[in-house]
Amino acid sequence: MLAFVIRRLAQSLVVLFAMSILVFASVYLIGNPADILISMDSDQAERARLVESMGLDRPLLLQYQHFLSRALHGDLGKSFVHGVPAIALVLERLPATLELACVAMAIALLIGIPLGLWAGLRPESMAGKAIMTGSILGFSLPTFWVGLMLIVVFSVQLGWLPAGGRGPTRELLGLQLSMFSAEGLRHLLLPAVNLALFKLALVTRLTRAGTREALTQDYVRFARAKGLSPVRVVGVHVLKNIMVPIVTVMALEFGALVAFAAVTETIFAWPGAGKLIIESIGLLDRPVVVAYLLIVVSMFTLLNLLVDIAYSALDPRVRLSDQAA
Repeated sequence: MLAFVIRRLAQSLVVLFAMSILVFASVYLIGNPADILISMDSDQAERARLVESMGLDRPLLLQYQHFLSRALHGDLGKSFVHGVPAIALVLERLPATLELACVAMAIALLIGIPLGLWAGLRPESMAGKAIMTGSILGFSLPTFWVGLMLIVVFSVQLGWLPAGGRGPTRELLGLQLSMFSAEGLRHLLLPAVNLALFKLALVTRLTRAGTREALTQDYVRFARAKGLSPVRVVGVHVLKNIMVPIVTVMALEFGALVAFAAVTETIFAWPGAGKLIIESIGLLDRPVVVAYLLIVVSMFTLLNLLVDIAYSALDPRVRLSDQAA
């Protein structure tokens, strides 16, 4: 186990190094932040001082070497716009995005697994067909359109929920979270539902496919032959075995939720890292963009490692030593 974890961590470091090169080169070759940050009436001398202060006058290779040496000490540079460390700015906004992603994933799992089980156990019923039709809609409808419709219906027409913002927060383990206050939860509900719809459809279809396959397996037939109740057959023998692919996919999809929450955060004015990255791209705030992307890449590699470890807990047939070999 320890050797496997060390090997995967070493691979993750190689991935991070490669991604740092790609991210740095792609971001730093696009546009010139001085064109946005400096006023139109500034003279050439002021422009030159600004470019020099941001280190943009040096060759790209020297800029990357300077960036890499600082990154090894946890310094990803200062924001051109805000004048604070970029990694601190991203980490300040990240709890809001993680909270939104966690609630969205919880909605997808808590609703999607029961719906998928129902559709898998009774595929020819009207409810089963309606569930699968709804899952197709969940895949097809654009996130930005669904978000706007949620605002129109529940905020403008009915007035039940606020259209944007985060609302009041409460501190838990040093993090400011909205879900522990009634008003904060009202602000959280619409963006979380909007972000969860695609994953809800994915969980539903994964669960249904796994259920249909599991029902044909010998261990399920044997369990039924022993006279076990349908609830025990489904809850113990079917659900436990279909959870392996669901956990695998949804663990990786959680990283996608965090990475691609920018649309939802922009629509609902949710002050998370996704909204920050959209603003930073518009202002060519390169250190913030690089810091955000490297944090997301680190999250993906960590999730991959956790998924591999979770395999052994969910399926005894899977051995980490075999995967490492």
